[in-house]
Amino acid sequence: MARRTLGTIREPARDVDVVHETDVLVVGSGPAGLAAALAGARAGVEVTLVERFGCFGGNITAVGVEGMAWYRHEDTVDAGGIARELEERAHAMGAAVPESQSLSYELDAEGFKVVADVLVEEAGIRPMLHRTFVAPILEADAITGIVTESKAGREAILARRVIDATGDADVAHRAGAPTYLTPREEMLAASVMFHLAGVDKAAFLAGVAADRHTYADWRGEGEWDIETTGKEDDLFSPFLSEPFKRAVADGVVPADLTTIGGTWGAVHDTGELTYLNLVHLAGIDGTDPDDLTRGEIEGRRQAMHAIETLRRYTPGCENARLRNFGMTLGIRDTRKIDAAYNLTADDVRNEARFDDSVGIYPEFIDGYGILILPTTGRYYQLPYRNLLPKGVRRLLVAGRSTGGDRVAHASTRNMSCCAVLGQAAGIAAAQSLKVGCELDAVRIAAVQQELERQGVRYV
Repeated sequence: MARRTLGTIREPARDVDVVHETDVLVVGSGPAGLAAALAGARAGVEVTLVERFGCFGGNITAVGVEGMAWYRHEDTVDAGGIARELEERAHAMGAAVPESQSLSYELDAEGFKVVADVLVEEAGIRPMLHRTFVAPILEADAITGIVTESKAGREAILARRVIDATGDADVAHRAGAPTYLTPREEMLAASVMFHLAGVDKAAFLAGVAADRHTYADWRGEGEWDIETTGKEDDLFSPFLSEPFKRAVADGVVPADLTTIGGTWGAVHDTGELTYLNLVHLAGIDGTDPDDLTRGEIEGRRQAMHAIETLRRYTPGCENARLRNFGMTLGIRDTRKIDAAYNLTADDVRNEARFDDSVGIYPEFIDGYGILILPTTGRYYQLPYRNLLPKGVRRLLVAGRSTGGDRVAHASTRNMSCCAVLGQAAGIAAAQSLKVGCELDAVRIAAVQQELERQGVRYV
């Protein structure tokens, strides 16, 4: 849908101060961007990390999605590397607890802000928070930096290589690389994440045990109607739906509000119930600020209905209160690049193998009505070409905006996969600088050697 305008104005020409130059510039500090920055710095080049918020971590810290690898089971085969390190480092620093449904850690969204600060400082990365990307700097078809906007006004940052980890392919799109935007009506739902305090842990867990849910319960729930392989169905799921049905029937929640329901993350001795993923908003385009505005306000309204429902119908939640919302809406699906190679449903479902593999990812698919959990050791490889946008040199794209069809996106969009892709991007950028070649000409063997040194499995 085209945005309505009321005409145009012409901004005056201006000179923008160059405030910094760097080898590798990473734009966005979610799991992909943070991993890219750490990997590049550990590979021996100067790295700068630009972030629009006041903390690193993106989906983890800004949104409050605390489950990096909630898919992990005994036979799951992961890539390791920074994706696993983020969990383990957070746990060592007291910012993670065992996750309720898997062999992984649930990160503490607030505590992870400090974890990320420490990792960035240890790696010698130049941090540049509170700066929003507004435009690429181009020389012909090569990107040479970006322009940011902040309290200081517009500033230019020059770089020899740029990694777009914005999640929405903002840099690639504005630099002229071909991208495509999922139609609004087909986008995965957006979420407002929230956390509670004042929960009686013993009573809550007793209620969970008395009414144990599995992934089979996700079927037949409208918003939650999913396809599985069957092997997932009997596994425990921290799923909440019945309280919200009762709330609608009793008039506690408006009759037309039937999409509230979903999962919880962890319940703490301190009375916190965290990572509540109960609000799902269809028709929200994360590249449209009007949609984002509507989603934030409507999402908070629905969250308050959800909290009242939990108080009335869920054991242990009688005295619960809102602790906090994520500071921005959780977006799953927007713009993607047309990459040198776009992943397919067949790739992620059938253990694809590639000569230019830069990491592996378990056969985990979550989205578009599909849920497949990696309980049998199956995995696919991630090709380097998936990070290469067409039409713009010296730019890599990492995270959920890499190229792929709907089913592939339902796999690669997940945070741990984004971190694997980010680590590969950081290493490839460093390698291209060390040998003086373009990004599409790096020696894959050299990238793989550094991946191996950094603890990443790629075969």
